[in-house]
Amino acid sequence: MDRIAAVAASVSVAALIGGIWYATAPTGGGEQFAQCRTSAIAGGAAAIGGPFELINAKGQTVTDTDVITGPSLLYFGYTFCPDVCPLDTARNAEAVDLLDEMGHEVTPVFISVDPKRDTPEAVGDFAFNLHERMIGLTGSEEQVKAASTAYRTYYKVQDGDPDYYLVDHSTFSYLVFPEHGFVEFFRRELTAEQLADQVACFVKAA
Repeated sequence: MDRIAAVAASVSVAALIGGIWYATAPTGGGEQFAQCRTSAIAGGAAAIGGPFELINAKGQTVTDTDVITGPSLLYFGYTFCPDVCPLDTARNAEAVDLLDEMGHEVTPVFISVDPKRDTPEAVGDFAFNLHERMIGLTGSEEQVKAASTAYRTYYKVQDGDPDYYLVDHSTFSYLVFPEHGFVEFFRRELTAEQLADQVACFVKAA
C-alpha cells in the first residue's frame, strides 16, 4: 500500500505541474478544430509532437509515420507502473471501443518511458492485453527521451531498488492525426465516455 500511495502522490505532482503549464499557456489561433478544444496549448498545437523512432513489439524499428496511420491516442507510461498507467490505458482502450461503436476507428498507442525494463516483448504483451489494436513501443534511452521531448512529457526514475524502482511521469493522452500531427491532449480525470465524445469531435472535424 505504501508503494502505491507513493507512486500515486508522485504522479499527481507531475500531473499538477503539467496541468498548470498547459492551463496557463496561451491558446493557438483559430483553426478547423477550434470548436473541439477544451485546453490551451503553449505555441499552438504545432508546438507539440513530431517525428520519433522507436521499437515495436516485434523488435522492429519504426517511425511516427509507420505508427500513426490514422487517428491515434498516445500515452507515455511504463509496464511496471502499479496503478496509474493500467487505469489510464484501460480508460483509453474503453474509449477506443466506444469510438468504434460511433463508427470512428482510433488506434491506442503505449510508449514506454522505462526502456531499461520495458523490452519490446514486455510492451507488446502489456498493450495487447489492454486492447488488440494497441501498439506498444519502447526503444533506447535516447529514442525514448527524444519522443518524450517532442510531446513535452515529463518522466524521472526514482532512486531506490535497481530492479523495482518507480518512475514519475506525466499522465496526459495525446490525440494525433497523420495529416495534422498532434491536435489535443486529454487529462486522466476524463471518463471513457467523455474521452470518446471529445475525440469524436476531432475525428469528425478532420
